[in-house]
Amino acid sequence: MNRICELFGIEKPIIAGGMVWISGWRLAAAVSNAGGLGLLGAGSLPPELLREHIGKLKAATDKPWGVNLPLMNPAAEDIVKVCIEEGVKIVFTSAGSPKKYTSVFHEHGIKVAHVVSSSVFAAKCEAAGVDAVVCEGFEAGGHNGREETTTLVLVPQVRKATTLPLIAAGGIASGAAMLAVEALGAEGVQIGTAFALTEESGASASFKQRCTSLEEGDTMLTLKQLSPTRLVKNQLFERIDEAEKRGATKDELLALVPPGSARRGIFEDDTDNGEVEIGQVASAIKTVKSVETLVRELVADYQEARRRLTEWF
Repeated sequence: MNRICELFGIEKPIIAGGMVWISGWRLAAAVSNAGGLGLLGAGSLPPELLREHIGKLKAATDKPWGVNLPLMNPAAEDIVKVCIEEGVKIVFTSAGSPKKYTSVFHEHGIKVAHVVSSSVFAAKCEAAGVDAVVCEGFEAGGHNGREETTTLVLVPQVRKATTLPLIAAGGIASGAAMLAVEALGAEGVQIGTAFALTEESGASASFKQRCTSLEEGDTMLTLKQLSPTRLVKNQLFERIDEAEKRGATKDELLALVPPGSARRGIFEDDTDNGEVEIGQVASAIKTVKSVETLVRELVADYQEARRRLTEWF
């Protein structure tokens, strides 16, 4: 058992990303029941709805699970209160300073992991006292690092910058990729795209169909003036791209992606004019399967990849 499994009390060092409009109680429970760590995506769950999902998750699994909290969420303070009141044991924070709530969570016995996109912020996480670091390469879907550092470049640099348990994320959708980041110093993986395209995912059927039909190059990191976000190249993306190329202001870009754009693209079937957030590795995923099947295949592929490596020398 490695440090990630020991820290969170899980069987497999596989964590499901806490994705907006995707990571509800069904997905979180399925991942936890499969031996990994399921996360609720609090970024799209108002405090009372989060409380409802926590109640349903508690009824659906007796395995460890957690909550993902983007610190830029205007309701972050209320979400923190819900987590404390509901006895949440694990919180993954992102999009903000790890100093903000780590000590508060620790006072209530809550373990904290923080998501970073650079080795500099990884060192800050250790200084802030978090329990683990998630380093996410720019292959990942949704909000991302401005530096465009890939996962294979980022992991070894973060490993040198911190002694904390390290989780790799971004572009990981196979056991072979899990083995690759392990070789670079990671002790577990956080997987978003592959779990977003499972049966238990909260995303719409239209979203899953669109994303499993993608080819290489069909996603792009954009909106760098606002918050860098990887999107599918749909009609909304084309409008954003045109605006950025002509030097649009931040206000003009904000007008193109008003509140609710991600909900429309991920949850409400508007895959042409909504934000369709998914990682680069979606082009390698062509079928929607259950979480149980996906986790079983990840483990088998990891074991086969390890076997193959013995044939190199």
